[in-house]
Amino acid sequence: MNRYCLALDLIDDPTLIRQYEYYHQNGWPEIKASILDAGILNMEIYRIGNRLFMIMDTDASFSFEKKAAMDAANPKVQEWETLMWTYQQSLPQAKPGEKWLLMDKIFQL
Repeated sequence: MNRYCLALDLIDDPTLIRQYEYYHQNGWPEIKASILDAGILNMEIYRIGNRLFMIMDTDASFSFEKKAAMDAANPKVQEWETLMWTYQQSLPQAKPGEKWLLMDKIFQL
């Protein structure tokens, strides 16, 4: 199993943040299926203020390239991503079009 940690910001607006949380607490079944089909065993998203932190535990079949290709071919995932982008904003160090950025592990006990 591999673990990945990623970060992203939300637009700093309380109404938009509530809407974003609502969508994630009432997720679309097609999105959950696409996550599992990509080899993601567990996914958690945490928030403080407008900063999001995602933890993904994956099996050996997972790759970011495979997930991106699967997502590009899935109209429902594209619809979800377009909707989510109305709430999200890139981190300052992101390249154009980048959303979730992979974090570097700097400590483990």
